[in-house]
Amino acid sequence: MADYQQLKKELKNKQKLLVCAKQLGVVGDATRLKICYLLCHYPELSVGEIADILDTSISVVSHSIKKLLNLQLVKRRKETQTVYYSLTENDFIKTLKNFIA
Repeated sequence: MADYQQLKKELKNKQKLLVCAKQLGVVGDATRLKICYLLCHYPELSVGEIADILDTSISVVSHSIKKLLNLQLVKRRKETQTVYYSLTENDFIKTLKNFIA
């Protein structure tokens, strides 16, 4: 039988579990999930393009992108005055792509 105290201790200290929980929380928002969905189908999009496709404001998209950036779910590339966003390559994104692509 498993040592429950040891398991409790391990679960509290598992950084990967904490990161995954935060990532799931971020993509649990409909707008952010839609952004991830778009980026699964288009390699790069600007905030303006995303806002146009989602029929929402640039400020809503910018706010959502900021949260995705903070958890390293998206990355940015600047070309002159335009910033383009794309999904990062990590295990979480690979799993997410399998669910929503």
